[in-house]
Amino acid sequence: MRESGEAAHGHHHGHDVGERLYIHRHSPLHDLPPHLKIVSLLTFLIICVATPIQNYWAFIGFAIVITTLLATAKLPVLTIAKRATIEIPFLVFAFLMPFFSKGERFEILFFEISRPGAIAALSIITKGTLGVLTAILLSGSTPAREILRGFELLKMPSLLVQIMTFMLRYMNVITDEMERMKVARLSRGFEERGIRDWKFIAGTAGALFVRSYERGERVHTSMIARGYTGELPKTEIPEINSSNKFLAVGIPLAALIITSVTGALL
Repeated sequence: MRESGEAAHGHHHGHDVGERLYIHRHSPLHDLPPHLKIVSLLTFLIICVATPIQNYWAFIGFAIVITTLLATAKLPVLTIAKRATIEIPFLVFAFLMPFFSKGERFEILFFEISRPGAIAALSIITKGTLGVLTAILLSGSTPAREILRGFELLKMPSLLVQIMTFMLRYMNVITDEMERMKVARLSRGFEERGIRDWKFIAGTAGALFVRSYERGERVHTSMIARGYTGELPKTEIPEINSSNKFLAVGIPLAALIITSVTGALL
């Protein structure tokens, strides 16, 4: 009853996977309808990626734009820094590229660096960082359910939206099931000692898969009994005011102006 009551009022406390990324604030970006926000930020990112890395003034401008948007959304700096650590493996790969790539080489201190590798590494680091910050902005200012709603309003195939919706809904259920199985193993004196115990872990994974499959069958049967015909109920299109339109258009327009002006100056 509690779950249905919350769903009816459109209020969520952020305990679901994906909802934990959302940071409740009052800002123009939080108020921007999800489908406009997705299109606006995606267009901004496409412009950033399409800009040649040699146009470094443009990327300084892009960095100012995304920093301004993060500040406008009132997202905590420490939280942004923690979430941005997901980029570290890609940064490590990028830092190694100049040392192992072929092509013209030049010397920095005591190291020989590949020029094409250095350019590619700089491109990955710069554009990747902008992409991560844009994703942090979207997830931090938009609940996961609203992002899925935005995809639905943008006419993404209904089946894909439904798959992502159920994945989001039942991820916590599967995680809780896995935790209970872990507690059951520990209560029986099980201690993981290495490769020898992997067969028990594999058995647990198999049992979890079977339980998840059976739960999915029961959920599907219940949905059919309630009149499910292959499509979820349609959501209403949120009201769009002039400030929403100005912000949604202004973000990619700013990136386009930056890359055009700085490109002309080169």
